[in-house]
Amino acid sequence: MVITDFLEKNARLYGSEIALVEINPSEERDKATTWREASLIEVASNAPYRREITWRQFDKNANRFANLLLSRGIRRGTKVGILLMNCLEWLPIYFGILKAGCIAVPLNYRYSSGEIEYCLELADVEVLIFGPEFTDRLSLIKPFLDEEVNYVFFVGCEKQRPDFAEPYNMLVNFCSFEAPPISCTEDDHAAIYFSSGTTGFPKAILHNHRALLSACLTEQNHHHQTRRDVFLCIPPLYHTGAKMHWFGSLMSGSRAVLLRGVTPEWILRTVSEEKVTIVWLLVPWAQDILDAIESGAVSLDNYMLDQWRLMHIGAQPVPHSLIMRWKQHFPHHEYDTNYGLSESIGPGCVHLGVENIDKVGAIGKAGYRWQTRIVDENGDECAENQVGELTVKGDGVMLCYYKNPKATAEVLKDGWLYTGDMAYKDEDGFIFLVDRKKDVIIMGGENIYPVQIEDFMHHNAKIKDVAVIGLPDDRLGEIAAAIIEIKDGMECTEDEINEFCKHLPRYKRPRKIIFDKVPRNPTGKIEKPALRQKYCADRLVESQTKK
Repeated sequence: MVITDFLEKNARLYGSEIALVEINPSEERDKATTWREASLIEVASNAPYRREITWRQFDKNANRFANLLLSRGIRRGTKVGILLMNCLEWLPIYFGILKAGCIAVPLNYRYSSGEIEYCLELADVEVLIFGPEFTDRLSLIKPFLDEEVNYVFFVGCEKQRPDFAEPYNMLVNFCSFEAPPISCTEDDHAAIYFSSGTTGFPKAILHNHRALLSACLTEQNHHHQTRRDVFLCIPPLYHTGAKMHWFGSLMSGSRAVLLRGVTPEWILRTVSEEKVTIVWLLVPWAQDILDAIESGAVSLDNYMLDQWRLMHIGAQPVPHSLIMRWKQHFPHHEYDTNYGLSESIGPGCVHLGVENIDKVGAIGKAGYRWQTRIVDENGDECAENQVGELTVKGDGVMLCYYKNPKATAEVLKDGWLYTGDMAYKDEDGFIFLVDRKKDVIIMGGENIYPVQIEDFMHHNAKIKDVAVIGLPDDRLGEIAAAIIEIKDGMECTEDEINEFCKHLPRYKRPRKIIFDKVPRNPTGKIEKPALRQKYCADRLVESQTKK
């Protein structure tokens, strides 16, 4: 069985029911107009405020793109790049690629021209499909496209189409909506995802159809989606996190809403108007919602939220204080946290479980159909409360880093994926993250785990976000520095932070306080390499000046 079977089943059983809704808040023209009425309005940009598609249309559109690919002589196993913002076309295109027996290669929409070219070349992409937001960036690498990419398709209105791309919208209309005569097995290659690139250039992560199916089974088991549920998808679909959480909707034949915006008002309004029951948030978005509620910028009385049953978070460590604040405002919500990485086909290899709210702070236990171990430097399993490297094993583990056997061998050992995350297991078997292996600060021979300090500092009511990094020090080797982003409208001094941190053990207290923005990537992870590059250079200059 492969995941395209679920799509065909839904089209057959629930064909006339809505599968996907796209909401574009930026396209609203008249604030007095209801969202239902706005769905009938075509705006100048050709991107209506609200669009929707049924399961039958979804499947037919996937078949059309698959048949377009096959009509060009594109063979099984061809890599097809997707460079689109979240939109109603995204998932039918993805499934069309799979139905053609090809390999889907989603690309980060924040990539520069150089990064796009690098990833296309690394993954051996022969077909590229993109949206209007990327025309300028692709124009800069047109010589590469002309030489290395056989077909380039443009998704959007004809007047915006560049001359180096063919019109997707027109071409698929001439293709059959019948399923193509291609069958895939669980062992066939299915997708290449790229690592977040927080340690340099991204790696290409190759998965087979078994991994995608594993993500479906795990997600639906964890969150129990039924056909009555409505899932709000906000994160980018190019990333495994958003898509693999949506796989629960795919399995259950339930509706999902793609929201192109992340303000607290847009999120709450969409939940209210679209009768959303499940929302997956990143930490910054949850913080923004709470800050907006507590500052009076939004009032929950203006929204119908009773049907919202589950809020879950993943992609990065979740401060205990954040969830306690959340439960104060949404006491009826179930809460879950999900741990995963692109190498493990996204979230779910470890999860907390809604029944374990008393263990908030842990990432949980091994997910459905997964195994976990925490090992020391020799690969031996650690004792309770002993910090080691988290390893995971299951059908969702990647096949390899594409064209990079050395990097593959470093993280795949006897079927176990070495995550690079340092963690420990408590007496109840729950796993707690302490930090990325590469982010551990060694100060005077003592290991300091920045996540533990960050979690503590999130309890300060004035702090919106915080990142702790190691800075070079002549005497101690490294010291802990806290980059702190203060909430809007508040003031805070270094003395206040130092006084607050006196509740930490002395060796864990940050030795340097910096007030600045905390940069996060689209999946919510703190961009610590950027902070190190910015502040380590300053520290070295400071050290040399003293000499």
